[in-house]
Amino acid sequence: MDKKSIHIFYACDENFSKFTLVSIVSLIKNASKNYQYHIHILNSDITRKTANSFTSLSDENFKISMDDVTVYLNSIKDKLPMRDYYTKTTYYRLFISEMFPKIKKAIYIDSDTVIQGDVSELYRVDLQDYYVGACVEKVMVDTPVFRNYVERAIGISANKFFNAGVMVINCVKFRKEFVLDRFIDLLNVYKFVVTQDEDYLNVICHGKVKFIDQRWNVQTYGTPYFPADKAKLIHYIMQNKPWHYRDCIYEEVFWKYAKMTSCYDEIVNDLNSYTDELRARDTEQQINLAATAQKEIDSPNNYLKSVVRKNSAPDRVAVLEKIQQYELEGRFDEDVEEDPPAPVLLPDKINYIRTDWFSRTKTGLAYLAAHVFISQQKRKKNFVIKEIRGVENLHNLESGAVITCNHFSAFDSFAMYYAYKAAKTKGRTLYRIIREGNYTNFPGLYGFLMRNCDTLPLSSNSRTMRKFMRAVDELLQGGQLILIYPEQSMWWNYRKPKPLKSGGFSLAAKNKVPVVPCFITMQDTDVLGADGFYVQEYTIHIMPPIKYDDSKSYRENVAYMMEENYRIWKEIYEKEYGVPLTYDTDPKILEEKGIKV
Repeated sequence: MDKKSIHIFYACDENFSKFTLVSIVSLIKNASKNYQYHIHILNSDITRKTANSFTSLSDENFKISMDDVTVYLNSIKDKLPMRDYYTKTTYYRLFISEMFPKIKKAIYIDSDTVIQGDVSELYRVDLQDYYVGACVEKVMVDTPVFRNYVERAIGISANKFFNAGVMVINCVKFRKEFVLDRFIDLLNVYKFVVTQDEDYLNVICHGKVKFIDQRWNVQTYGTPYFPADKAKLIHYIMQNKPWHYRDCIYEEVFWKYAKMTSCYDEIVNDLNSYTDELRARDTEQQINLAATAQKEIDSPNNYLKSVVRKNSAPDRVAVLEKIQQYELEGRFDEDVEEDPPAPVLLPDKINYIRTDWFSRTKTGLAYLAAHVFISQQKRKKNFVIKEIRGVENLHNLESGAVITCNHFSAFDSFAMYYAYKAAKTKGRTLYRIIREGNYTNFPGLYGFLMRNCDTLPLSSNSRTMRKFMRAVDELLQGGQLILIYPEQSMWWNYRKPKPLKSGGFSLAAKNKVPVVPCFITMQDTDVLGADGFYVQEYTIHIMPPIKYDDSKSYRENVAYMMEENYRIWKEIYEKEYGVPLTYDTDPKILEEKGIKV
C-alpha cells in the first residue's frame, strides 16, 4: 500500500544552510516511517556542494529536493512592488501554495529549529477551514514593548499573534482565498518594519489561525513554556542561537543533532569565531528593534491607526484611547462613555419584586423581545458565544447567590443570561443590578428591557435605596440569583479584570450567601463589525462558589470574598490569554489607591 506523502518546506540561503541541515537531520531521526516525506529547500543561491549535502540524506522514506524560487519570482515580478522584501528567504513561505498548486497541505519550518517529535503528528493537525495551524509568538506575549506593538500598532491581541516559523499551511485555502494576492496588495498599502513577513501573515490570517500544541514551537526566549525533554520542536530565536552563543537555552539538544551532520566542524568554527563585537552588534540590533516597535506604537500613522481605524467608528476609537488614558491614571472605576443626565428614580416609580399579573406579563414580553433581538444578532454574527464552562457551579447552588461578572459591553448581560439558562437552575430567577440611568433614561427596546427583565436599579434617592436593599435581602434569602458588576465601570471590550468594589460582596455577606465569580474572556472573530472592529467571541467561565465563612466577621467576609473573586478572575485571565496581568498604571498611583495586582 502506498504511504501518504507529507510535504515539508524550508527556506534558506547558502549562509544558513548548515543550520537547516541540522534541523532536517533531527526531523528525519524522529519521524514516523509510516509516511513518505518530501522535503523542499526553497532557495535562490545554494551551491552544488551544499545541495549535495541535503540530497544525500534522501532514502526510501525521505525525498529532498532543491527548489529554486528564481523562476517563479521572475514570473510574478511585475506584481511585487518592493524588491528588497520579496528577495528575502523569509518571504518564500508565502509562495508555497502557488508554486506547488497540486499540494493541499504543507508544513513550513524555520531553519533555526530542532525537531524532537514525530513531524507526521504535526501534519495530522485538522485545519478545517483555518488558513494555518501555528503557535503563539512568545516574544509578543512576554515583552511589554512587543505586546503593545502588536495590540496598539497592528490591532491583534498578543495571545492571538502567531509565530510564523512553524506552520501547517492549508494550501487549498491559501489559493482559494488569494492569500498571496492579498499579501501583494498589503505591500502596496503598508510596510511593516518590525517582524515584517510575520506581521503580514498575522494580518492576513487573523481569525483564521488554528492555535496548536505549543510544544510544537518551544521558543528559547525568557523561560520556555516547556522543558527540553517535553518540547516536540525547539525554536532558537533572537539571541539564543547555540552557533553564536555559549550557554544557550537547550543548546545540548542542538549540538546532539549538529554532531550527526557533515558540517559539524563548520558550526563549531562559527561559534568559536563569533566575536564579542558581533554579539554587541546583536544586542544593539535587539535594542533598535524594540525602539522601532515603540516608534510604531507612538506613530499616528501606524497600521492600526492609518489602515484599520480609518474605516472605524470615530466614537469607538475615542473610547479605546480614553480607556488607555484612564488605565494610565488608575481611574478604573470611572466610565469612559458618559451617560446623559438621568431623572432620579423615586420609590413610587419602582416595584422591585414584580409579582402582580400585569408586571409579570410585561416581563414575559420583555424576555421574548430580548430573545428575538439576540437571535437576530447571533444570525448576523454580531453576538457569538463560543463556550460556557462550569454550568454545574450554578446548577448545584443550594441557596440564593450573588453572581459577579466583568463589564465590557451591553452584550455581557445577555451572555450571562445564556449561561444562567444553560445551568438550568430550577426555581431560581436571575435578577440584574443596573444603574439608575439605565432604568430611567434608556429609550426604545433597550429601555423596555431595562425596565422589565427582572432588573434591580440603583438610585440616587435614599428612600428608593432602602427599598432596593429590602428587595435584595428578600430575593437572596428566597434563593434567587443576583448579577452584579463589581468593577463599577464599563470599558468597551476591555479584557483585563479591573480592581473591584465591595458593594456586591457586602450584599452577599449580609445575607450569608455565596458569591459565584464569572469571567468572560474574548477573542476576535473573523467578522468585521459595522464599527470597523472585529466582533468578539465569548467564553463564559462560571467558577465554584466563594462561600460565606461563619468563622469570619461581616467585614472579614466582605474582604475575603472580594479578594478571592479578584484572584480567580486574575487566574482565568492569565491562563486564557497566556499573559501576566499587569496595568499600565504608574505603580505609585496603584499604591495610593490601594490596588494590588
